[in-house]
Amino acid sequence: MADYVPLLEGSCFCQAISYAVSARPILSAYCHCTSCQRLTSCPFIHTMHFDASAFTWTHPEPHESRLDSYDNILKPYKRRFRCKTCGVGVASRNSNTNRISIWGATLGRNEDGKILGWDIAKPTAHQFYGTRMLDVNDDLTKWEGYQSKSKRLD
Repeated sequence: MADYVPLLEGSCFCQAISYAVSARPILSAYCHCTSCQRLTSCPFIHTMHFDASAFTWTHPEPHESRLDSYDNILKPYKRRFRCKTCGVGVASRNSNTNRISIWGATLGRNEDGKILGWDIAKPTAHQFYGTRMLDVNDDLTKWEGYQSKSKRLD
């Protein structure tokens, strides 16, 4: 993997686990689906989807020694990964699409707290906005499901 050049890098809160991605996201959106709400205890998350080949764990091997994983009981083809030390979820793998999702809050930041590579990671829409817990007044498009694959709500 000598030619691997990361565009984005991130980690859990305690930095015991870390990752890098070498491609632009296929999707970058604020997700308001009920699964994300319940799995993160937040009204919405910033999710980014990548082809699995663009993703790599960068913490010391064996990677599994620092990772905990579990399958979403409603969608068993989606496996989520979290840190064994601090418990922060950082990624999931969809075995149906061979894509990895990461969450924007785990991306690396500069000394001012700004996300590194924001121009690459910046969300382009709100998805599953019909199940939102709060209204978001911004210029991003709002969709009933996935962006451009469902009914636009705005």
